Amino acid sequence: MPPLKQKDPLSFAALIGANLIPFIGIFLFDWDVRFIVLLYWIENLIAGFYNILKMAILKMDQAADNLGKLFIIPFFCIHYGGFCAVHGFFLMHFFKIGTGSPPFDNGYHWLGPLIFLQLLFSVIAKIWASKPPEMIWAVIGLTISHGISFVENYILGQEYKTSSLKKLMHQPYQRIIIMHIAILAGGIFVMQLDSPLPLMIILVLLKITVDLYLHKKSHEVKPQKTKKGKDRQILDKVGISD
Repeated sequence: MPPLKQKDPLSFAALIGANLIPFIGIFLFDWDVRFIVLLYWIENLIAGFYNILKMAILKMDQAADNLGKLFIIPFFCIHYGGFCAVHGFFLMHFFKIGTGSPPFDNGYHWLGPLIFLQLLFSVIAKIWASKPPEMIWAVIGLTISHGISFVENYILGQEYKTSSLKKLMHQPYQRIIIMHIAILAGGIFVMQLDSPLPLMIILVLLKITVDLYLHKKSHEVKPQKTKKGKDRQILDKVGISD
């Protein structure tokens, strides 16, 4: 069994605190399940932002591999951005969030794969315009929580020395798949029952439980015998060689 890193109480506490903020929306501002699911989708964008920072400062075994980041990071932005855009577009229509207008309603399309970023920006604009005003504080809380974890674990905990491009490329997707299978299943059920308060509380508690599990799992210290090989493998796949 791989040894675990020392406990990170600050980021752990910040994670719990940020995840308790939706209760304020539920009890004080009468949020229904749509706004809860909306907030958790926005959190995917926050996680993606910090993942880009992680890639940027990741310590590579070979100096030449740093040049590969100039391709990998934009590739991640387009691929992850498109993934979140489609996810958000689905939420808009299923949970009736936003204006319901087509994502590309400005009459022009961006070139090539950049169309995925155009779709993302369009979905963000429509979703953001539909959020309740007080949700900004929940978004700020989640941003701070992820930021604390980034500094405490990745910077001060020196995960930037032991992580790999392969791990960072896959990590956000794993979080979305695990998290949102649970959230969507619960959200759909709660929505069908017209968002009763007890079930919304259970939904938030479910998210906190899954979040804590993923947080602990992602910050385990595992043997990094093949870090160099993993980074070289992913760079070779996109045609970047020494």
